[in-house]
Amino acid sequence: MGRVKVNLTLDADVAETARTLGLNMSRVAEAAIAEASKVERNRLWRLENKAAIDAYAEEVAQEGLPLAQFRSF
Repeated sequence: MGRVKVNLTLDADVAETARTLGLNMSRVAEAAIAEASKVERNRLWRLENKAAIDAYAEEVAQEGLPLAQFRSF
């Protein structure tokens, strides 16, 4: 996928510090947005699948891990 131009508004001190340090603000912002997107996507997945996760956790609590008798540790 290609790149798109977007407008961001940053605190002046943050932008100046980044410039002084020679940071590529576009790349830093892209990495931060990608990480925030991943965290939010995972949070939403856990929320959407909460019932199944809770049901499995309850099953394991009551019956133990499946195939536990085959564990070698």
